[in-house]
Amino acid sequence: MANKAEAHWNKTRSLMFLTLAIWFFFSIVIFMFGSSLNNASFLGYPLAYYMCAQGSLGAFVILIFWSSGRQNKIDEEHGYGEDD
Repeated sequence: MANKAEAHWNKTRSLMFLTLAIWFFFSIVIFMFGSSLNNASFLGYPLAYYMCAQGSLGAFVILIFWSSGRQNKIDEEHGYGEDD
């Protein structure tokens, strides 16, 4: 039983670190290179402006649903699903 819980925690921890890395990228890294991003445009707006106004918010919503789905798969794989 302990080995099963340890395997579950290892996968959950890996997912958590990946989720935090993606969050860090969309919340910090993109804005560090804002002046470089302004050379490109999206829907007529400079790319850095678009990422501040809409892009990061969309990425965060997608990240929430993706992370939740992956965690449900991990839980079911190790017998901790809602149906078990």
